[in-house]
Amino acid sequence: MSLNRPPAQPLAAVRLQRRWLEQHIPHQGRMCLLDEVLGWDLTQIRCRTSSHRRADNPLRGRGRLGAMAGIEYAGQAMAAHGALMTGLLGTPVRTGYLASVRNLKLAVTRLDDLLADLEVRARRIAGDADTALYEFALACAERELITGRAGIVFGELESADPGLRS
Repeated sequence: MSLNRPPAQPLAAVRLQRRWLEQHIPHQGRMCLLDEVLGWDLTQIRCRTSSHRRADNPLRGRGRLGAMAGIEYAGQAMAAHGALMTGLLGTPVRTGYLASVRNLKLAVTRLDDLLADLEVRARRIAGDADTALYEFALACAERELITGRAGIVFGELESADPGLRS
């Protein structure tokens, strides 16, 4: 998935900040790695983050953030896209679980040494009520760093009360 290729249709220009993300994806506090949603439509989402540079990033190990952490960044973008689609289409809320990652390509070994913000894109290319297949890409300063595909499996329906989520 090339981040340099323009989308087939313009992404919604409404930006959604971190507070919205923490209210709509299962990741809270430091584990919410994305800073904002830059744009989205029915099939794709584009997000921005600076959390890869934070010393307190929960995915860091031995003082560094390995490139494989990019899969979690992409997963959170997919979760945000799912939350947007649930709201737009009025479908029930279901937790998504990462079932597989395929065609993973890493152009770097670590993310914490990148000075510019990361752009995270995900595009749903297939799916039904129980599964979804996304292509994803992470880039920094228009340089593509990580690409791949992720299979998502959806669990049971969640309670409508967000206070009851585990």
